[in-house]
Amino acid sequence: MGAFTLQDLEQIIAARAEAGPKESYTASLLAGGPMKAAKKLGEEAVEAALAAVSGDAVHLTAEAADVVYHLLVVLRGAGVPVSAVMDELQRRTAQSGLQEKASRPK
Repeated sequence: MGAFTLQDLEQIIAARAEAGPKESYTASLLAGGPMKAAKKLGEEAVEAALAAVSGDAVHLTAEAADVVYHLLVVLRGAGVPVSAVMDELQRRTAQSGLQEKASRPK
């Protein structure tokens, strides 16, 4: 078995989104509309940030996994594939971060 990828997670989320909200946490997040999933993403991001400053790598790892999962659920709800995010990251990493930031529209 190869390494687990964001595309693997995206496929799992897609499959679970097809279940009923009572059978799937993913489906319940999506059924709640964009605000429900976005709120949960924000909560998980704050928890990850707090874990990062606490110096607890195990806790940070778990919270980071929560952030990635919830981000992919938000993307699914918005109809944005992971490949679009990866394409944008690839475009941005073609230049330095400072150059990329300076090129953004004001």
